Amino acid sequence: MEGAGAGCASGGSRDPDIVCEKHLFKGKLPEPLFQLACSHHHCAFPVSRNGLCVWNTATAQPLYLSGHHYSISALSFGNKINPLLVCSASHERVIVWNLDECTQKVEEGFTPRGIVIGTLLGMVLHVRFSPDDQQVAVCAGNQIYMLSAKNEAVLAELDGHLAPVTAAEFCSWEKSMLVSVSEDRTFKVWDYSTSQLIYQSGIITASPLLSLLIDEENKQIITGCAEGQLWIFSLISDHNYRCIAHIDLKKEQEKFCNKMWKSGQEIGEGQNNFKLCKTDNMRPEGSVETSLPILLMEHCDFFVCFHNEENIYSSQNTSYFCIGTSTGLLIINLANLELEALLFYRDYSDLSIRIARSCALTRKAANGKVLCLIASMFEDMIAVLEVNLSALVRTQQSDFLPCGNEKSLSVIARCTLFANSPLCKGIKKNMKGPSSKTLGVKNTVKDKPLVFHNKIKSSGYTAAPRMAMFSPNTNLRKKEVSKWKTSCKCKNKEYPLESYPPMKYEKEISVTCKPTPIFCVQYSGDGELLACGQADKTVLIFNSNLTDVHNVFSGHDGAVNSVGWSHDRKWLVSASEDRTLRVWSTCNKEPALILGKEKFHKTVRFAQFYFIDTFILLCCGAEFHLLSFHLDTTKDDLKRYKQRSVCKLVQKFPMTSTMEITSLSAVNEFYSYIVLTAGSNRALEVFDLNAGCSTAVIQEAHVRSVHQICQNKGSSYSTQQPEAYNLFLTTAAGDGIKLWDLRTLRCERRFEGHSSRCYPCGIAVSPCGRFIASGSDDKYAYIYEMRSSTFLQKLGRHTESVINVSFNPSSPQLTTATLDGKLRLFLP
Repeated sequence: MEGAGAGCASGGSRDPDIVCEKHLFKGKLPEPLFQLACSHHHCAFPVSRNGLCVWNTATAQPLYLSGHHYSISALSFGNKINPLLVCSASHERVIVWNLDECTQKVEEGFTPRGIVIGTLLGMVLHVRFSPDDQQVAVCAGNQIYMLSAKNEAVLAELDGHLAPVTAAEFCSWEKSMLVSVSEDRTFKVWDYSTSQLIYQSGIITASPLLSLLIDEENKQIITGCAEGQLWIFSLISDHNYRCIAHIDLKKEQEKFCNKMWKSGQEIGEGQNNFKLCKTDNMRPEGSVETSLPILLMEHCDFFVCFHNEENIYSSQNTSYFCIGTSTGLLIINLANLELEALLFYRDYSDLSIRIARSCALTRKAANGKVLCLIASMFEDMIAVLEVNLSALVRTQQSDFLPCGNEKSLSVIARCTLFANSPLCKGIKKNMKGPSSKTLGVKNTVKDKPLVFHNKIKSSGYTAAPRMAMFSPNTNLRKKEVSKWKTSCKCKNKEYPLESYPPMKYEKEISVTCKPTPIFCVQYSGDGELLACGQADKTVLIFNSNLTDVHNVFSGHDGAVNSVGWSHDRKWLVSASEDRTLRVWSTCNKEPALILGKEKFHKTVRFAQFYFIDTFILLCCGAEFHLLSFHLDTTKDDLKRYKQRSVCKLVQKFPMTSTMEITSLSAVNEFYSYIVLTAGSNRALEVFDLNAGCSTAVIQEAHVRSVHQICQNKGSSYSTQQPEAYNLFLTTAAGDGIKLWDLRTLRCERRFEGHSSRCYPCGIAVSPCGRFIASGSDDKYAYIYEMRSSTFLQKLGRHTESVINVSFNPSSPQLTTATLDGKLRLFLP
């Protein structure tokens, strides 16, 4: 094979440091070439059909090895550096070469020889060394042969696939475990020490499975097919090899292209292809829809640095894996399973190969650069590329990340209120009783009635309205009340940071006689009370142990879809399908404030207190309202039916390009200017109420509309680590749970584990910041560890869909609410 020299690809207007063609080899290549090999500074590929070339990129010296009589179809390097082994396979023999010994033989003038470990096994599509380099798995036809790497001995034969086996990988944390994929569209898990089949999957896809990757950190396997589809399965022992994620690379690539096109970033010579992606349903006339075969998947260990809001470098040491396709490379983030960067060979004009039929990558990166070996689809050429993955990710992600103080976002307020801020205006217009003293206005003597007094002693005038007789009986026995009060006093108000997750079933109660959905649950800030909004138009308040009903609020004419506690735990706000909002005092059954239907044109979907009980936020249609209020529960018998509380609209904030706001979240435990919203357009939008405008939009945050945003609000964990406030969770049907960082507007992690038929219904984060709870329509609640991508435990004993979950902010307790009106308490 003839070497064509080395050259750097400029890629037109692209950064020339991203891809460099180190060497190009031309010669007659074997037809059935399925697997190339890269390791550290070495590349292995066939030459002249049955010859083998091992090229050292550090010294630029090729080592030619001969021993096969027929075409080499598969190659693989060993896992150890000293000695470095390489295995070559053809249909007539499998040979293991010790490169140190072979190099020494060549220097001495002798012909190097390898160890023949297998003969006449058939057409070999894939070979792989075991982690200790003692065995070699050879995929030949429908079978997998376990061969000794030191002599010709067949240790085991794994027979069970119905079509050629295309890839096999060893499981490093499980002794004698091997995973294989095949053109029969299934994967199998083997115990090769006993030749037994541990697990056999069903048919996953309509296309043959071509590649396989084992994620050791999360204990998962990733399979790729000929049509650009990825399936991720859990290898944790009690997860039963379930599918936890599915990725359509075509859609991810199209979404990434659209995002880059909207950002105005230059793509290079192939940028016209990106512009074609800006509409989902339009392709240029005469174009052909091509497949996206996943030829290879390999871990990529490299470092990426970005500028943060303080304008200093911050490193992001995230786990990635690289996918090799016929047209280029794609980099996927293992934490959130999102496309981070892509590289098309055709975008770089100096690259000799535009379409590949086989490729290989090195796992370890040196200075952010990895070796990529590709064989041409239509010509007899093999190119050795040096790809700077860190530079590729940094350049393609730079336009998506906020940079500099002018774009920095933080939940914690970092500056004083602006003079024209809506929050400042709302505070000035807040019509509280004592505000006149605060403003320095002298009190004037009020006019008093000449004849009548404020209270008229007359039969029936001071009695409660007769409609109260229909409210449920909530009288508690004095002994029970005293016990409840003493138990609350003994509670620890500081949440234990080193606590176990609440997974032990403690008790269950039915909130009503008939099954009634519980649409919302929320603990008070001190953890003593739990509020529940129900479909029967009532709001119930229980003590934290679910032993007694503390109060019942009735008056709504529709299902209660939202409840929220005030910072001082004295007030509760509720929103209903009847287009009204009510504020209740925990000491009184009558509402202190009612906003009627005339105020809102659509249903109030969400309501909460904001800015340490200074305002109320609520969602109505495609906008949310900022309301200032003053609550007054005193009674005047002359005007007993006139509401003394006052509420006034400060400003409305419309969400961009959406029909309806589906969720809203803001911190009330301290002064914060940030409000997070989610819309029916699948987008997330960040509002800065100090500036009074929208500051950032995350398009297509989920594949469906986001139905809940969850923040860690004012916990002891967040007090010790203020940056934890800038992390928030979102959930959507069919797309799981995502963890976002407000400072970078990036999805940091995706939490999977629900059945493919089910989706998370509600989410909550524990005050210690370590655990996440989620309900589901499969009648389970799921507990996740914040740094893990799969759940820790499934909480059963539910008889209907778990539609809401809530952590106690003062003790490790979890309460779940179901569609049939039952509350369940879980303890550590």
